[in-house]
Amino acid sequence: MFRSSHSLTIDNAKVTMEEGLLAIAGGETEIDLGDVVAVDSVAVATLLVWQCAALNQGHQLHFSSLPANLESLIDLYGVTELLSSAIVVVADDTQHH
Repeated sequence: MFRSSHSLTIDNAKVTMEEGLLAIAGGETEIDLGDVVAVDSVAVATLLVWQCAALNQGHQLHFSSLPANLESLIDLYGVTELLSSAIVVVADDTQHH
């Protein structure tokens, strides 16, 4: 499983995208976004690039533990349908309401 860094913004997009692409090229099919805190529009583009790379290799990519701010951007940019098959909802038992 590939884990993205705490930030997925324009400041580190190139490095993070390349790390993810290397993981995908190595056969990785799951990306854990649970550590991501800071996002901007580049985060959405990065997910799309990663998904395309996996699909081009004949694999279905799965994103787990999406932070709420990233989910909001995905919805805002209207790409929910494009990424919906890759988003895995994981229950978080550590949160108490």
